[in-house]
Amino acid sequence: MTEQQQRTPHDLPDVSGLTIGILGGTGDQGKGLARRFALAGHRVVIGSRKVERAQQAADDLGADLPVSGAENEAAASGADVVVVAVPWEGHKALLESLREALAGKIVVDCVNPLGFEKGKGAFALPVEEGSAAEQAAAVLTGSRVVAAFHHVSAKLLLDPEVDEMELDVLVLGNDREATDLVQALAGRIPGMRGVYGGRLHNAGQVEAFTANLISMNRRYKAHAGLRITDV
Repeated sequence: MTEQQQRTPHDLPDVSGLTIGILGGTGDQGKGLARRFALAGHRVVIGSRKVERAQQAADDLGADLPVSGAENEAAASGADVVVVAVPWEGHKALLESLREALAGKIVVDCVNPLGFEKGKGAFALPVEEGSAAEQAAAVLTGSRVVAAFHHVSAKLLLDPEVDEMELDVLVLGNDREATDLVQALAGRIPGMRGVYGGRLHNAGQVEAFTANLISMNRRYKAHAGLRITDV
């Protein structure tokens, strides 16, 4: 047994047959995650307010991938796990409109509440609930909310020349079974690993750190992610 295997506290579940819905899948981040999950063999449903726009995003990824488009409600209700990748401005209103469709589901929130100011760059916005993920949990009281995939480069996700993502994904939540499942989903993408990062009330600083990554990437003309050492 390797040292890494000895340190693994428990086995992660088999998630190979899960269907993944992505709300905001017409944007680069959502579309990139859709592409990578589809390449890993998952059926993916991209959600949008207009089914035509969702289907166009699915078609853009290629006819050989198991990706389809649907209205947000259909994408939410028809998936086993739902990823929220919408712009921050529409985050709360969308989740409120889908409360019933998302009831009982694992909802993965990867939204970063950020502002941008000329000459100063990206900065974290204050959120009344503490973070986007905590806002999602406050709205979706019947769902199991997990925070993850905040620091993944959309450009690399979409780049056909990039075979492996080479980064760790911090996974936060209050439900051990749900965080295990999302860690396992992250591990389905070659080069990526899901690492438990704490309970949901720690999501604020994870979301905010995206502003620092944006600054690094601009300075070094890179697509930096995170690697967690010694675990």
